[in-house]
Amino acid sequence: MSFCDHCEGQRFDRAQVLRVLRATRKRLRKPDIACSADQTLAFAIEAVRALEIPHLESVDELVDGQVVH
Repeated sequence: MSFCDHCEGQRFDRAQVLRVLRATRKRLRKPDIACSADQTLAFAIEAVRALEIPHLESVDELVDGQVVH
């Protein structure tokens, strides 16, 4: 069983977003940084926006007889 390119891309993108959010959380936990909830969310949004996530078109083709979505 394989994932189509679109789904594989989504899995990669999700992993990328989670990594950048974890790094942002780690950065904001430092004792010398104090910010409000609004500022924290703004930092998280900024971090995700900075990622270069390509858009993959969905092509429905069979891989090993099955496409997993």
